[in-house]
Amino acid sequence: MTRLNIVLTSFEFVGKKAARCATVALTFGALLLGGCASGITNQAQYSAQPQLHPDSVYVYTFRVMPDQVKLDTSGVAQKLKAQMSGASPEAEQAEAAMEVREALTSEVVQKLQAMGLRVIRSDSPPPADQNVLIVQGSVSKADEGNRRRRVVIGLGAGKSEVAASVQVLYKQAGGAPMFVQSFDASADSGKMPGVAETAGVGAAAGHVATSAAVGGGLHGIGEVKHATLTAVSEKLADKIAKQVGEIGVSQGWMAADRVK
Repeated sequence: MTRLNIVLTSFEFVGKKAARCATVALTFGALLLGGCASGITNQAQYSAQPQLHPDSVYVYTFRVMPDQVKLDTSGVAQKLKAQMSGASPEAEQAEAAMEVREALTSEVVQKLQAMGLRVIRSDSPPPADQNVLIVQGSVSKADEGNRRRRVVIGLGAGKSEVAASVQVLYKQAGGAPMFVQSFDASADSGKMPGVAETAGVGAAAGHVATSAAVGGGLHGIGEVKHATLTAVSEKLADKIAKQVGEIGVSQGWMAADRVK
């Protein structure tokens, strides 16, 4: 059984659990409101940037170590997931690391290609006779968060997160790679309201349990779409690709309206 099927099955239990927890969760929901950041920090660039005219962009597979992955081991649903998979925590971490690596790298490639760039995913040295922009990096955080808190409380509680450190280099034909820019990027599952919030209307009418149960089911679907490490990795990739595109805009070889 795949990780996705296991997650889908486990949400049946989360919905039932949410009905019992909604009243308690209402107490904490209002405390978790906060602002959103761009997700790009610690930006640094070479003081005298070379004039870039890349023939192609090489994206190297992002490095992810299994022991950097923090799995969600909370709640009945996660215990069921572990039992159904039959895999050790180490094997689960390794599988999750591979999912993050593939989702992040592939999405960066696709987003840059959508900007009209010639993009090659490779782990080999770039051609010596071409001007190449190189994008490489490593994942510094991959946290599944706490699914039960996301479903019941929401508003950022228990959010799943993925972060990476990225380096952009430029290799002129016949030359050696030169540093262009480095930055840290992060993404998370967002601040979607939990069952405690969506049950509010039902609570006013005296139907807290029913509202919570329905909300738990809806949030289960939302979890699969938006809160998995794969989904968050793709959000992170969008930010990384946009930051790389902005380098092209600043250098004059990328039109601003192509960076989306």
